[in-house]
Amino acid sequence: MSAKREFYNLDDPTQGIRRELAPGLTARIFAGDHAMLSVVSLAPNAEGKVHSHPQEQWGVILEGEAVRVQDGEEIPVKAGDFWRTPGGVPHSLRAGPEGARVLDIFSPPRDEYRKPGSGFGDG
Repeated sequence: MSAKREFYNLDDPTQGIRRELAPGLTARIFAGDHAMLSVVSLAPNAEGKVHSHPQEQWGVILEGEAVRVQDGEEIPVKAGDFWRTPGGVPHSLRAGPEGARVLDIFSPPRDEYRKPGSGFGDG
C-alpha cells in the first residue's frame, strides 16, 4: 500500500466516509485501527441530539462558535477550544449563528461510522 493513501485534507469534500448526523450536521469520517477522526460541519444554529456512546471522544472546534452540551452542562466554545468526553457521557453541540466546524477524535473507532449513513448511531 502506498504511503500517500494515508494522507488527507480537512477541506477536501471528496475524502472520508460521508454521514449526515442530523439536519445541518454532516461528517466526513476517517477510520484507523485504533482511532477515528470525524470532520463535522454545522450549519448556522444547527444542533445535534443529545446522545452517548461507549467510546472516548475528543473534540476541537476549528471554525466558528458553538455551545457544547455535556453531561447536562452548557459550555460556550470558540475556534481553538477543545474538550474530552468520556465514554457513556451524554453530549451534543449547538452551532452559533455563523455555523461551526469541529474535528472529533474517537477511541476506539465507532463501528457504526465505518460506513456512510445517517444519524448518530447511538451505542
